[in-house]
Amino acid sequence: MRCSAQEVYNRLVNDDKILELQGQIQFHFGDVEIIVKQKDVVGNIIQEWLQGWFDKRGIEYASSQNTQMPPDFFLNPDNHTEGLLEVKAFNRSASPGFDIADFRMYEEEIIDKPYMLDVDYLIFGYDMSNTGIVTIKNLWIKNLWIKKVWEITRCMKEWALNLQVKQNVVHKIRPGVWYSTQRGNYPMFNCLEDFISAVEETVYQNPKTHNDAANWKINFLTSYQEHYGKRLNIPRWSDIVEKYRG
Repeated sequence: MRCSAQEVYNRLVNDDKILELQGQIQFHFGDVEIIVKQKDVVGNIIQEWLQGWFDKRGIEYASSQNTQMPPDFFLNPDNHTEGLLEVKAFNRSASPGFDIADFRMYEEEIIDKPYMLDVDYLIFGYDMSNTGIVTIKNLWIKNLWIKKVWEITRCMKEWALNLQVKQNVVHKIRPGVWYSTQRGNYPMFNCLEDFISAVEETVYQNPKTHNDAANWKINFLTSYQEHYGKRLNIPRWSDIVEKYRG
């Protein structure tokens, strides 16, 4: 059986009632058995659990061999340009701390593979109790989302994208807090075009990619048009920055 990302989400929430479930992570080694209570292992376990869920429900998929870039799963095993699903999980008692992608790899990848921008992100916000009970719900708040990349990313004060930057070297693209409207939070991007504008500006800002900036947008637009048959209208970052920094 084949399912879209939205159908996977709907089945998890409506059919399997994942928001009402509880689980534990157990580890057997020799004659010792423990219940894992370390929260930082839950994210990877959830991805493996989802693969097991696919198998048990008879949902077709292919796993990606590139662990450095999205997606984790191809929901159309015969066509790796559609049905792309990336799984993310984070401790709901803190802000999302997962990486979206390595920036340098990502800005190069979306030129060669513009369909990467259509990846669906299935995001689990989990809680783990002191006794190791894992849930995907915090009180009455639903903590399972399905989002596109621009719906979970934002700018930051110094950069057009929210990034992990060490000693002025750009590393990873990081998410924003898309589920919060608290004052002081930068808003998420409104659309794909604004996200691409921010990527282009970051290519320009980043010393290691600055020399690529002159041709980056035209190369991307050409590739996108060849794949989708339409040309995007990408605004200049300077024309939209006030929407996102205020």
